[in-house]
Amino acid sequence: MAQRNAPTGRHRRLATEMRRMREQAGISAQEAASLLGSDRTMISNIEAGRTGLSEERVRQLASQYRCPDPALIDALAAMTGPRRAHQWWDEYRGKLPEGHLEVSEVEHYATRIRTAQTVHLPGLFQTEDHARAIFEFAVPKLRRLEVELRVEHRLGRQAILSGQNPTPYVGIIHEAALRLEFGGRDVARAQLEYLAEAADRDNVTLIVIPFSAGAFHGAGQSILYAEGPVPQLDTVQLDTALGAHFVDAPTPLANYRSLLDLMEQSALSPDESQKLIRSIAREL
Repeated sequence: MAQRNAPTGRHRRLATEMRRMREQAGISAQEAASLLGSDRTMISNIEAGRTGLSEERVRQLASQYRCPDPALIDALAAMTGPRRAHQWWDEYRGKLPEGHLEVSEVEHYATRIRTAQTVHLPGLFQTEDHARAIFEFAVPKLRRLEVELRVEHRLGRQAILSGQNPTPYVGIIHEAALRLEFGGRDVARAQLEYLAEAADRDNVTLIVIPFSAGAFHGAGQSILYAEGPVPQLDTVQLDTALGAHFVDAPTPLANYRSLLDLMEQSALSPDESQKLIRSIAREL
């Protein structure tokens, strides 16, 4: 089980951004420590996420580093606070892999989400039966309790798309993902009908890349792009055989933005996409 005082993914990201800010200023860790009247160990602990940061300390460091971006400073200051403020996904800490919890955290704080799925349907729109069928295909095979915990957690993630301030969402789905019948025909039909209904929400845009589009940029990839309050705080999450992988370096982020733009160009319009989803559901 994770230590209670271990930093969350959000606080590790704050630490990373403070290191980047220092490096962009051309200031060494030793120089930064001197500016604060402390030793290098304190800077190292801050940038490794071992030491928590207050809003005041973030602003003090940003001033010392001569950061010219007030919006970034405000966004970083807002990321401070209790290192273990309780959130709904903490109920699964020690029960699910840490990457699952970090995905929840990234989605929770995102100002907008874009995803691209070429084999699986977006987790934020999977029905309970569909999600369960997917987890039952895991290798090595999961115990029944593990399957149910993952299903429960996946359904819990979906709360960000409803309520008073739902997160704006754009999902790119390849037709192949629509035609894989996880759980059998009845489960697949119900899943597609739910997906088509979800596309009617004001905050949701679902677009489909049809087989007729042929080859396309990003084929085979599964991408979750979570936008932060400023572009520097965007995060990409990729699914891998070893679990969730997170990307936050500036150049890869820019590349993934461009990739998603290109994938959108290969997709049908939202209305045409919804018609295709319903058409496939009727075929089942």
